[in-house]
Amino acid sequence: MSVLPLVFTSGWASGINAYAVILLLGIFGATGLTDEVPASLQRTDVLIVAGVLFLCDVVADKIPYVDSVWDSVHTVIRPVAGATVGALLAGQSGSLSDIAAGAVGGSTALVSHFVKAGTRMAINTSPEPFSNIAMSIAEDLGVAGLVTFAMFNPQAAAVIAAVLLAAGLALLIFLWTRIRRFLRRRAQRREEKRLAAEARAQTSSPPR
Repeated sequence: MSVLPLVFTSGWASGINAYAVILLLGIFGATGLTDEVPASLQRTDVLIVAGVLFLCDVVADKIPYVDSVWDSVHTVIRPVAGATVGALLAGQSGSLSDIAAGAVGGSTALVSHFVKAGTRMAINTSPEPFSNIAMSIAEDLGVAGLVTFAMFNPQAAAVIAAVLLAAGLALLIFLWTRIRRFLRRRAQRREEKRLAAEARAQTSSPPR
């Protein structure tokens, strides 16, 4: 059976929380729940690093504005993780080219990441922090649930991931106005800070 559905699902999940995907796949492989996970993801050091970074992601992802900074840092990390996991899964099964699997996993993770990052920008336009927390918990549960489901029914999980990805893109287009407003406000705050710093510097400088 082709590993493509699992690659696609893991790519979608990696775009949201790459560390959770690596941690879950490693645990599933190490406990013998599946033979699809390569040994490199089951190593103890990989699981420890993934677990620590997952905890960091859990905290950062629930703090307004910090989550957007965290997303910016992971613009490269998540797609690379999705591509790497996809290539490793393909190499383990031998049913799909490593390059093709890496392209599928990486591109899916990139699109999923942009949906997540854009949605968070829109949510950050709201002054209260509860929507960030609720969205983050929903994303964490969605990643855990769908990756687990993909272990037992990869085709159905891939269909669900595709629907979620399409829905996320539609939502992102709908929220684009709020995202642009958020970017304008952030640019305005940076400009105000710069002007305030210049004013303080002029005030504190000794007269000639």
